[in-house]
Amino acid sequence: MVLSEYKHLELAERERPEPGAGEVLIRVAACGICGSDVHGYDGSSGRRIPPIVMGHEAAGTIARLGPGGGAFFKVGERVTFDSTIYCGHCFYCRRGQANLCDHREVVGVSCGEFRRDGAFAEYLVVPERILYRLPDGMPFAEAAMLEAVSVALHGVAVSELRGGETALVIGAGMIGLLTLQAALAAGCARVFVADVDRTRLELARQMGATEVIAATGEGLVRACKGLTGGAGVDVALEAVGREETVSAAIDATRKGGTVTLIGNITPEVRLPLQKVVSRQIRLQGSAASAGEYPQAIQLIAAGKIQVKPLITAVAPLEEGPRWFERLYAHEPNLMKIVLTP
Repeated sequence: MVLSEYKHLELAERERPEPGAGEVLIRVAACGICGSDVHGYDGSSGRRIPPIVMGHEAAGTIARLGPGGGAFFKVGERVTFDSTIYCGHCFYCRRGQANLCDHREVVGVSCGEFRRDGAFAEYLVVPERILYRLPDGMPFAEAAMLEAVSVALHGVAVSELRGGETALVIGAGMIGLLTLQAALAAGCARVFVADVDRTRLELARQMGATEVIAATGEGLVRACKGLTGGAGVDVALEAVGREETVSAAIDATRKGGTVTLIGNITPEVRLPLQKVVSRQIRLQGSAASAGEYPQAIQLIAAGKIQVKPLITAVAPLEEGPRWFERLYAHEPNLMKIVLTP
């Protein structure tokens, strides 16, 4: 499924790619539509320059190994893969920060620096080093959620929680609902979730939110202060990326607390600098993930993070263009759409 021009997806026949040394050919079984794909659909992100095969939230089976392969994986194994292709030897990779790799590429992304086709296709070639084995009992559609779960886990990891915190998650979209569950798994005593969509807030409640807050801006801040004796939350996990929600996250956080920025819908926001400095608030960015896939697999397999309720539909790849149209139009009550080539 090729984004041949902005807002236009079409099905096309291409030759099956061949894996080189250190690579594997994956027969794609399921690939989720990420919010970043929808933002790239109209060119607004600048990271899906046509023509490009999008898709990076995927799972499948190994169809072929490149020359010299077979030491770690075998043909027929069920796998998923990191959306980040990292070099493995730069300064950041050696520090375990593959998400910051100096030579980082992302599956299904085309920008000024690189172009790499993704998983809205029957077959895909990726480096063997970014593969992870799947448990036999994990459905491929749920395995396609692992990339998003790893992003949520990374946002919680960089927040450096100690356990027992009161946390606020702003945004009850896909990443926000997964961040809620990741924060609970990390030992937060209370997790509030804020959004203006009551349907999504009900889903947050079902997934363990201590309180749901149907407000934004000043209303959200007042609610958080009321729930914390006027102090504010220990950590705010901002999963939207708009000026209003970033500002609310800062105002809702106690002195000496942490605001972790996960969402990035808008490239720039104004910062209430005096509040951050005078109240000694730590602002922490979170980019993609850095080795959280094994933890994500374990938590889903153990039922500590639920992904099945977040999957709105599993549909054949041929229906992909229509699902993109519906997601782009912000049709209500759509969460995750998983396509099966």
